Amino acid sequence: MRVENIRDATLYLGDCVEVMKDIPENSIDLTVTSPPYDNLRTYNGYVFNFEGIAKELYRVTKKGGVVVWIVGDATINGSETGTSFRQALYFKEIGFNLHDTMIYEKSGIRYPDKTRYYNAFEYMFVLTKGAIKTFNPICDRKNIYAGSLVSGTERKANGDLIKINHTGRRVKSFGCRFNVWRINEGFNKSHTDNLAYQHPATFPEQLANDHIISWSNPNDVVFDPMCGSGTTGKMAILNNRKFIGIEISEEYIDIACKRIETAYSQPRLFDDLEDDKSDPVEQELGLEEGV
Repeated sequence: MRVENIRDATLYLGDCVEVMKDIPENSIDLTVTSPPYDNLRTYNGYVFNFEGIAKELYRVTKKGGVVVWIVGDATINGSETGTSFRQALYFKEIGFNLHDTMIYEKSGIRYPDKTRYYNAFEYMFVLTKGAIKTFNPICDRKNIYAGSLVSGTERKANGDLIKINHTGRRVKSFGCRFNVWRINEGFNKSHTDNLAYQHPATFPEQLANDHIISWSNPNDVVFDPMCGSGTTGKMAILNNRKFIGIEISEEYIDIACKRIETAYSQPRLFDDLEDDKSDPVEQELGLEEGV
């Protein structure tokens, strides 16, 4: 089996289910991956063993760790396959919590349809092994009422409406992001290097980056069992994480190795959100103490 060690990154060429059997259990902090689904791409003719991958992911994920599973559905004979939902339910059956069902909203569409609204999104299932241990919320949603005093009401179980006391608190300039992420994708938008476009189905660097900083911390182990062109690995290295990747195609692992090696010559990314230790409830509400 071919193994490539690139400083803090290790890449394996082989079938991911077989390679994962050699990864110690409870050793991965975060997985960010997008599987081939519904035969929308041939991926050089390789097969996809979903249940085997799911079981191994549960075994290798640390307690409190996260798996981000980015997937969509094909439309066949006029009906969506529903593969994404079946996969999410299977993850729950084997022990994962379905922590959040997020939406990746694309900036464009590829195949307009004359009988339904244009499909411009994929699901991002955020799965956890037990109670989640890391959440660094991205607070980049601009509040139009920034600086104004906070007011609000709450409906009690008996139907009564009471006023919530937020004495002295003001709305922050930026609030916590919603769970629908609109991200630019396409040629010259998804990636900062052209090597990635030699793979038939990549997801944007920003998508991988934002999940990595949300669900992991510096020096954590980030994993992608179907790493393709190495986008998850590249963004993991740029964000000071360790990376393990598996790819069954020698053509694609060559691309991934080049991209990850190049990442070491680029400035590392640092995000102030990782140093923000304020109350997560206040972050959710977009609040701050009044002055």
